[in-house]
Amino acid sequence: MKKLLLFIVFVFLLVPATFAQQGVDTLSLESVFYEPLLAGHRPDFVRFSPNDDAIYYQANDSSQMDDELFKVSLDGSNMQEAPDNFQRGYTLAPDGNRLAYTEQGDLWIADANFENTRKVISSEKREYSPAWSPDSQKLAFVQEGDVWMIDINQSQLTQVTAKKEAAPSYNISNWAGTDKLVLRQYDNSESKEYYFPEYVDQYVQTGSTRRGIAHQTVSVAALDSGRVDSIFSAKGYISTSATADGQYLAIDRIDADQKNRIIEVYDLSTEEFASTQVFENSTDGWLYGTNMAFAPEGNTLMIQSEKDGWNHIYTVQADGSTMTQHTDGEYEVPWAEWRSDNEIIFASTREGPGERHIYSLNTKSGDTQKMTSRTGYRQSFNLSENNNHLVYEYTYFNEPFELYGLDLNDTEDPTRLTQTIPEGFNAIDWQEEDYIRFTGRDGETELSMSVLEPLDMQEDKQYPVVVFIHGAGSLQNVYKGWSNSYYREYMFHQYLTAQGYYVMEVDYRHSTGYGRDFRDDVTNWMGKYETQDIVDGINYLAENYAQADTSNVGTYGGSYGGFMALYATSVAPQYFDAAAALRAVTNWENYYYTNPWYTQPRLGTPEADSANYARSSPITYVDELEQPVLILHGLEDNNVGFQDAAQYIDKLIQTGGKEFDMMMYPTERHSFQDPDAWFDEYTRIYEFFEEELK
Repeated sequence: MKKLLLFIVFVFLLVPATFAQQGVDTLSLESVFYEPLLAGHRPDFVRFSPNDDAIYYQANDSSQMDDELFKVSLDGSNMQEAPDNFQRGYTLAPDGNRLAYTEQGDLWIADANFENTRKVISSEKREYSPAWSPDSQKLAFVQEGDVWMIDINQSQLTQVTAKKEAAPSYNISNWAGTDKLVLRQYDNSESKEYYFPEYVDQYVQTGSTRRGIAHQTVSVAALDSGRVDSIFSAKGYISTSATADGQYLAIDRIDADQKNRIIEVYDLSTEEFASTQVFENSTDGWLYGTNMAFAPEGNTLMIQSEKDGWNHIYTVQADGSTMTQHTDGEYEVPWAEWRSDNEIIFASTREGPGERHIYSLNTKSGDTQKMTSRTGYRQSFNLSENNNHLVYEYTYFNEPFELYGLDLNDTEDPTRLTQTIPEGFNAIDWQEEDYIRFTGRDGETELSMSVLEPLDMQEDKQYPVVVFIHGAGSLQNVYKGWSNSYYREYMFHQYLTAQGYYVMEVDYRHSTGYGRDFRDDVTNWMGKYETQDIVDGINYLAENYAQADTSNVGTYGGSYGGFMALYATSVAPQYFDAAAALRAVTNWENYYYTNPWYTQPRLGTPEADSANYARSSPITYVDELEQPVLILHGLEDNNVGFQDAAQYIDKLIQTGGKEFDMMMYPTERHSFQDPDAWFDEYTRIYEFFEEELK
């Protein structure tokens, strides 16, 4: 009998280690926002090992916020911490035998196994950005804004550029063969100084920063003659790609408004660098998802473009001939990369906007092969140096992102490389959200929506609704998986269901993943169509979820989501009863001055397009605001400055009769870092909804 009792006690003591299944109702705000992280520390790919048999990634095996560096083999075995002295910023030579890196400002090379290290440049000045020549015999690098080149075997050092003192620094874009370098300069002299003050130190710091769109110059340096020729210069956005033999250089240029794109190919074998325009695209909205690269060998240029309304793959020869569109249809290609001279690996939403799969494209035959089968969402794709392995992030409903590896020579079963989800997370019986596709009010716009229902609903009882609005504008957050951008909010929403709330989200027009027109509709009037789509989602909820009390709706979001919470509540008060706005844009003119790259393509300039700015800014509609609002903002926010919160609150006060509350966080920027601040912020949001919606 004593032995039996001892056995029972022993088994009882073991039970807690098995993490018995728990309901979402066991969640607390502390468990969502404090360490140890309930969902663990999501792994971030860092790079492949030099011999492409393993990867390095950042995570934390104790579910803390601090990053730690790990290494794991591509078969998922031998997970270990990376050594403290690991040089993660190395550059591997094309032949795979040597690598280059900088340490304490000096340039070093070593064998691919990090042995036989040798300092090749030692000076009081800092060397950076080493780039190997295609034959692995030379290294170009930058020192004090000028480009230098060293022959590794002969230790012969050559100064490639000699810029004037006030001129912008040179940067290395590409090698063009073994005898030319493609260089770039960024002139920010027209940028203006802005301030994001910091208050908590002994003395107030100005927090000054310069913002603007750079004027870029592309030059070609001929190493044999010493000539450096400027071949293109403009304000806007530029990318370059050179053929392996160095004969052709493609320059992909987009204007500052991000409305016009031209790809021009230069023949570097001619005296005047004769050029041919091979591609052109324009839009009334703004260009997105642009990519361009020559094949590993030959003269075929791959282009990603939304020219037909959806992001697809095109190829063209360097002379402008044989333009071919390889993918077409109402789906997106968010990523594509050459694997060989006639094979492209790409991801697409061909199965639907809520999932992404990986495909192989033969550019000669036009045949495509689907390489993944499991339903889910994939992102952050990384192709190994030898082009045999693809590593990406994968998720499905209530399965946080993990890193997976795909052997491109044997695609039967991708390998899960990381195991970072804590047992405690898996022990919770998370509710799987409803993933919904429905048609908007115009009878044409297809929208994606997610819905979580209250736990343990009582028959004939109505439950209030919380509408989450994702930030960024140009982002997709409704898909068949765990939100990597909003993982805290993902768990907070589950917590709300345990407190008796419906939680819904709509990927409104402006979101990515749904084609060019879906995104571009909001051009010149941000807020208008987004509000329509969210309201259509509320109406869908009312028609299809009988216990959803859509006469009692609160909304919240951060950044662009905060802007939308204020805007929608102001212009559609019959649909929203309370709004919590985190780090919200309230006056788009402020954002134009500090982030013109974002605002100018969408709204124009305040000087020329003041009406667009006025009708898109929540501060314009304060007089019309009928519902209570909660304003939450980091005082040191250097993206959406605290100025937006201050101006909006002042307008609320001056208008009079407005119900609002606010909290500012003295040490937080746009993305909060302190768990105490996260906890305080979301406690206030929860209590706000409890007071206003119940």
